Amino acid sequence: MQGLAGAYLAARMATVENDFRAAARYFMQAALQDPEDIYLQDSALVALSSAGEVDQAVALAERLFDEGRPTELSGLLRRAQLVRAGDWDALVTLIDTTRNPDLPLDQDLMDGTIRAWALLGAGRASDAVAAFEAMAATEGLAPIVNYHLALARALAGDYETADSLIAQSEAGGHLMGLMARVQILSQLDRRDEALALLDSLEGLEAEPQLVDLRQRLDQDQPVPFDVISGPADGIAHLLLSFASALASSPDPEPLSLIHARLAAWIAPQNPEARLMSAQLLQDRQQFDLAEAEFEAVRRMGQMRPQAELSRIDALSQADRRDEAEKAALALTAAYPGLPQSWIALGDVLRQQEKYAEAVPSYDKALDLLAEAPPEVRWFPLYARGIALERAGQFDRAEADLLAALQIRPDHASLLNYLGYSWIDRNENLERALEMIQRAVELSPGDGYILDSLAWAYYRLGRYDEAVAPMEQAIATMASDPLVNDHLGDIYWMVGRQREAQIQWQRALSLEPGESGDVDPDRIRAKLDRGLTAVLEDEDTPVASQPSQAPQTEADATE
Repeated sequence: MQGLAGAYLAARMATVENDFRAAARYFMQAALQDPEDIYLQDSALVALSSAGEVDQAVALAERLFDEGRPTELSGLLRRAQLVRAGDWDALVTLIDTTRNPDLPLDQDLMDGTIRAWALLGAGRASDAVAAFEAMAATEGLAPIVNYHLALARALAGDYETADSLIAQSEAGGHLMGLMARVQILSQLDRRDEALALLDSLEGLEAEPQLVDLRQRLDQDQPVPFDVISGPADGIAHLLLSFASALASSPDPEPLSLIHARLAAWIAPQNPEARLMSAQLLQDRQQFDLAEAEFEAVRRMGQMRPQAELSRIDALSQADRRDEAEKAALALTAAYPGLPQSWIALGDVLRQQEKYAEAVPSYDKALDLLAEAPPEVRWFPLYARGIALERAGQFDRAEADLLAALQIRPDHASLLNYLGYSWIDRNENLERALEMIQRAVELSPGDGYILDSLAWAYYRLGRYDEAVAPMEQAIATMASDPLVNDHLGDIYWMVGRQREAQIQWQRALSLEPGESGDVDPDRIRAKLDRGLTAVLEDEDTPVASQPSQAPQTEADATE
């Protein structure tokens, strides 16, 4: 019993941490010790499927069926097993004998659609079409069912009917649906319509499959209908629809990953299934498992810029900066003409404080965006300005920041960054102060901007005016050593020496050396001799970071 409790508790902890491999191992141990506990068996199925160990999960599900103890998940796994094996008659029988009897088949999107595809696989085309049409008559199901019926009709070569159906479906909401519609139009020799459909899409250049499709259409090359090759692919599409719906719910379901995993298992060459699995794993901070799926997509020659950009961002946020940099370098190598790939590389380098190295990446992005609308250029200008300022090239930095400010004159962080940079350099003091004050008006609760305003007053010798905004800043950023150090300096200058010492001691306790923004030896000197003596020994003012710089464009968007 002690061994069971230990394995169960370890499994639960691993589940909380989304460590699916460990959860699978411990739940299997617990399930072996208590084979009668159906909860342990089902939990093992969840963990095995999530970890991508679908073969093991299917074997366990089959055993539960053999023992007469099926669960809902084991039923889904058994269905997937029969799909993968192409045993369509057995799949129809399984659905007919084990499905929920309280839900009419024509209202059951999952089992009804799987069964219709299985009928098609079994050579019963008329029955399959009738089953699809019965579901399409049910309110709310038509958009999805018409998409599947369109795919089935196209497989049979009935492209006219397929075109009519897919126009009434939800195909326009996802990549595979768009590809299917374009391929169907191509079979009907309606290439102009297919090209017009592709040209109407925003962000086409970031989807290599659509770019390739458009190129083939434009060059009058053959465009076969190959978005699916049979019923198994159709069922994989269905599972992906469920995975997407479950993942987008307010409280994301763990079953979203399982549906994506099963789609990839029954259709291993479907890049969308692999990609969705990778992204769901990435969302759960399971980067090693996600990387295996991303690599599978790359081996198919299906590297997807938008997915790679998301991956790079997730790696950066997880402080896996070396991996993020390698991924960004690979993306720029694969898509050298994509500005977003160079911006991502610049952001990753900047996050690692490789400021001088980041500048050429932003240079490349801005060259590629030379003819782009100003709103598209503003962030790489802002980001390059930050990198240049940190790399000590202020003249170029100032030009970029001013150019970015012309595009977004009321962007609080940008106003703050340039204004503080001027204050720090003792330049354009009145305009700089006005910019920081405007930034506070636009974002009154931002501790970094309040810190900048207070420090601007300090640098201008307006110490009494610096107290209130710095105290507001400390209220929102009590654990920031730089803000505590600044407040100490301001207190000293207004004659509140004891309070100044308390703030400096607080700053030291927050280990300021780790951030690189604050010199702990200087704080100790202020505690020993006072700020006045320290300043008298220094030839130049102490530099400090102008503000919290945005890591990516998403961070900079208000």
